[in-house]
Amino acid sequence: MRSLRVAMLAATLLPLSSHAGLGGAPNLGAASATMLRATPQSAVATATPQTALAAQPASAASTAPYTVRQSLDANGVTTREYVLPSNVVFAVTWEGPIRPDMTALLGNYFPNYVSAGQSRTLGSGPLSSGDGTFRIESGGRLGHFYGIAWLPHLIPAGIRPGDLQ
Repeated sequence: MRSLRVAMLAATLLPLSSHAGLGGAPNLGAASATMLRATPQSAVATATPQTALAAQPASAASTAPYTVRQSLDANGVTTREYVLPSNVVFAVTWEGPIRPDMTALLGNYFPNYVSAGQSRTLGSGPLSSGDGTFRIESGGRLGHFYGIAWLPHLIPAGIRPGDLQ
């Protein structure tokens, strides 16, 4: 339990790029940002951002229920914000050698993340927790961390969290 608290404290104190919180307006800070187009069925393919932009048809942007903002920070952490047309972030994903600044990434939902970590059984397995207002799945090992957090009440119809990569 103590090591979990120490790990969460360390993750919150790491100096990374700032993000708007989950449920707020997107803001990728000074990190290298790329705007990606989303299709109604799924998020962008696993191509590079430049080829993903070229591969998406122009009409997909107008019919997609969300857009994707991707950033890569100086530490090699890739963060994607899934943004509704109303300019609200309904989900975030991350992947990289370290965890991102979870306080900035989750915004007002950070206490939900802390309580999910405290309520789970002891161990080093992945974290999968949440309720009707907030869900998180996070895991990894030293040098490769990944996760997704989303707001179930804001996810567009027909989109599954597994579609967000």
